[in-house]
Amino acid sequence: MDKIDSLNNLNHNITINERKNIIISGVKKIESFDYEEFLLETTMGNITIKGSDLEIIKLDTYQGTVSIKGVINSLNYDTVKKEEGMFSKLFK
Repeated sequence: MDKIDSLNNLNHNITINERKNIIISGVKKIESFDYEEFLLETTMGNITIKGSDLEIIKLDTYQGTVSIKGVINSLNYDTVKKEEGMFSKLFK
């Protein structure tokens, strides 16, 4: 089975433990991250995690799981797709 095909079949789960640790499965891509914000693309939509002192503890690209530690203040799903730029529309 192709790695991309296996990512599309991942279950999506989120486990938060005492607002200090979060484990997310079904992660397709980490768009960006820093100590205050993570932007993730999952099988169920894009997620924004905000907090402080956030850092990746474990990343498993084959299984599609990410473990993050730090103080978690919010988690938000974003179902609106990002607008594509002019060049990406031209070269489709």
